[in-house]
Amino acid sequence: MNKPAAGGVAKTQISRRMLFAYALPAAPLAALGLPLYSLVPTYYTETLGLPIASVGWALLLVRLVDAITDPLAGYAADRINPGFGRRRMLFLLSLPVAALSALMLYWPADGADVGWLAFWGMLTSLGFTLAVVPYSAWGAELVSDYHGRTRLTSAREGLTLVGTLIAVVLPFAIGFEQRGFSGLAVLGITVAVTLLVFGGLTVWIVPEPANLTRQSLPLRAALSCIGRNRPFLRLVAAFFLNGLANGIPATLFLYFVSARLQLPDMRGPLLFLYFLSAVAGIPLAAWTAQKLGKHRAWAWAMLAACAIFAAAPMLSPGALIPFALICASTGILLGFDLTLPPSIQADVIDADTAASGDQRSGFYFAAWGLATKLSLAAGVGIVFPLLGFFGFDPAAVVQDHETALFALAVIYAWVPVVLKLAAIALMWNFPLDETELKKLQSRIRP
Repeated sequence: MNKPAAGGVAKTQISRRMLFAYALPAAPLAALGLPLYSLVPTYYTETLGLPIASVGWALLLVRLVDAITDPLAGYAADRINPGFGRRRMLFLLSLPVAALSALMLYWPADGADVGWLAFWGMLTSLGFTLAVVPYSAWGAELVSDYHGRTRLTSAREGLTLVGTLIAVVLPFAIGFEQRGFSGLAVLGITVAVTLLVFGGLTVWIVPEPANLTRQSLPLRAALSCIGRNRPFLRLVAAFFLNGLANGIPATLFLYFVSARLQLPDMRGPLLFLYFLSAVAGIPLAAWTAQKLGKHRAWAWAMLAACAIFAAAPMLSPGALIPFALICASTGILLGFDLTLPPSIQADVIDADTAASGDQRSGFYFAAWGLATKLSLAAGVGIVFPLLGFFGFDPAAVVQDHETALFALAVIYAWVPVVLKLAAIALMWNFPLDETELKKLQSRIRP
């Protein structure tokens, strides 16, 4: 039988200083994770000249390795309980791994090949996992209130977008398409330094949350409890589908703008507009969740995104203004995708804790992270070989193959719309709302 750790129970609110200190590492973590899917495939295929199908398979291999490392990281985050704190210790140990991997992956050596991409991609993903799993669990346990959790995820995801914007601006501002010391290399250096500094500040300022575990379950029993947690299974399925729907256009964005719209010089500005718009979407998501509830607000946002994004394949070459409007409006709706699902995730963990007596936030967020990575990897592993099958050549200066361009447009926009509609069906009548959460927490914290 485990007793709760020192530090008290989770609070309904925390100070702004602590909230900001907790959110700080989200910026470099975002700048670490985003390029692996949106920039690295383009850089390694277009600039380094690696085959597009080989790059797709290498990144898919990275995610298959994640299928092993993510659950192990989650298990360790819950079971290794040093005096320094189970969340803080693993997070602190992850920082040098993630920093070194960012440097090597985003600043590849001369002659870097698919093996280099696969090896450092796996280490980058491992460092990211070892940081994000305890970091996310840390946040879920800091605050217990239904809407207070949305406030915390809003702050964290706001800094996530700051890191995302940095990841978009730096490579293109300095020179994305050059070998050696490129804009991507500068991004790697920036990520390495800020991750170590900001992560250290978070560990210093933010306390370890209480461990509310009443009994530690063996692994088989723990997995059985997760399998019976219907709200979690429903949420993670919707999150996977929506993540795949977001990951496909994220992977193909640079190709779509260059080849389909024939606006290669606008790739950086349009990507910046998309993520900048998401900053405005975060407070809108929090406000809408207050009015409609978190799950219904998210479902409406996904439905709106489907209606807007469906128009993208019908744009003609040079349609800058219409596509910029699509980027801005769907960017605002991205704020809902970033803010609300992690807040709901913290609620479904409470459903498990109430039923099992074992607070295993780390394991749940590992499963959450694995769903994220698998959705993104599926996007890369499926669409790159598929585009190759239809004759799309990313190294070609001008794409004159109409079938390839049409396939690019359909895969970029209409396939994600179908996936989002399936996610909406899962979340529309989600069973866990504010009233149900209060009932669960009365059992966890009598």
